[in-house]
Amino acid sequence: MGNTQGCEVSHFSGSRIGALESMKYYTMRLETMWQHKVQGQRNLHPPLDKFRMLCGRKKSYFVAAVCIITLTSMVTVSYLRLQRLSHQPKVIQEGSKCRGEIANSTITPLKDNKTFIISPYFDDRESKVTRVIGIVHHEDVKQLYCWFCCQPNGKIYVSNAKIDVHSDRFGFPYGAADIVCLEPENCDPTHVSIHPFAHGNIDQLPRFEIKNRKPEPFSVDFTVCISAMFGNYNNVLQFIQSLEMYKILGAQKVVIYKNNCSHLMEKVLKFYIEEGTVEIIPWPINSHLKVSSRWHFFLDGTDIGYYGQITALNDCIYRNMQRSKFVVLNDADEIILPLKHPNWKTMMSSLQEQNPGTGIFLFENHIFPETVSTHMFNISSWNTVPGVNILQHVHREPDRKDVINPRKMIVDPQKVIQTSVHSVLHAYGDSVNVPMDVALIYHCRKPLQRDLPRESLVRDTALWRYNSSLIMNVNKVLSQTIL
Repeated sequence: MGNTQGCEVSHFSGSRIGALESMKYYTMRLETMWQHKVQGQRNLHPPLDKFRMLCGRKKSYFVAAVCIITLTSMVTVSYLRLQRLSHQPKVIQEGSKCRGEIANSTITPLKDNKTFIISPYFDDRESKVTRVIGIVHHEDVKQLYCWFCCQPNGKIYVSNAKIDVHSDRFGFPYGAADIVCLEPENCDPTHVSIHPFAHGNIDQLPRFEIKNRKPEPFSVDFTVCISAMFGNYNNVLQFIQSLEMYKILGAQKVVIYKNNCSHLMEKVLKFYIEEGTVEIIPWPINSHLKVSSRWHFFLDGTDIGYYGQITALNDCIYRNMQRSKFVVLNDADEIILPLKHPNWKTMMSSLQEQNPGTGIFLFENHIFPETVSTHMFNISSWNTVPGVNILQHVHREPDRKDVINPRKMIVDPQKVIQTSVHSVLHAYGDSVNVPMDVALIYHCRKPLQRDLPRESLVRDTALWRYNSSLIMNVNKVLSQTIL
């Protein structure tokens, strides 16, 4: 018992001798790593020398613990610094011109056909990076590079990209991804190319415009993002009612990622585009991948869920990050309906005052089944228009104690890093669940609780507060498009 070198230390696995030998081994490895990776940076070696002097001689348990903690910290810091060095842009060519063809499609496949580029965005919230919203195969895409061409000096910089596949892939082989690259410090590139290799001919690579390069004052308060419109969408009446409700509540812009819709719906969209309310983002994802209309993978050979909805939502947030104070994330059959305030602006002012520092506001979804209707607001001229008349559906399904209502969101886009459908995955600041007595999502669709008798439903006529303005506005749109 007198020979403490042979005793086991209760707070560490293995013997004290083993710990000291391990520390010497990792010290040598760390020094070798730095010698290979950052030659010439001599200021990094004195700490290692001091570490060896301290940990190579002392024999107490306390010093062993201090040494292990110190070594762990040094290895972590060293690893992070090496990782950053490996991602720093490097000049691979000089005196060139940016000659690659500029990509104009919403979805652009790379030659590997495993990577699809949506759009790059400048993001300086943490460091000066280009964040490319894309879709990748979660296993097959291991390495990508950003090629920046800096004018007028003609230097081509290549950055090793960090590929961050979003966690909400729901089992599908392909998922939304952030392809993030550090930008050159002495250059503000306007375009970037994405390539699986660090060398090649930039003239052969498509170039993508880097959006959000110049900060601008907000042009609107609220933008609604709808993704994605597919399945020959033809719920015309409910769509017009939803759009007019968004406008009544304070939306100035509605962005729609459109895969396809009916001819009649095209006429309605054309009206709203000319009015300046709607912006259409073409979304031909089924031209590139086998899409599913379901959110979860079912071993059915499909590549990505729900027509790439999650990728579209993330793109919509970054697309509107510098032009809209708030972004509303919901579907076309959903309306975030204030119950204590007349519109979104006053509601959000109150919520922000009560929740300082919060950028994500989540609202409970409530089903108003389209199978249960009232005779009120049976407007004869609307009966020829395909779709649901939401004013006739004011009975909602009651809450179920064992089922959590999914939520949709109003977010400050500048505080969002990655979003899913019903929550934000990564953000700056807090999220808050908005109480149901403040607002709820009016969601008129097929019932979820199909066996409930009518008397078990909750009569909720909050929507009728807006009936006069809504009827007038809908009639105006119908008279100029369909009727």
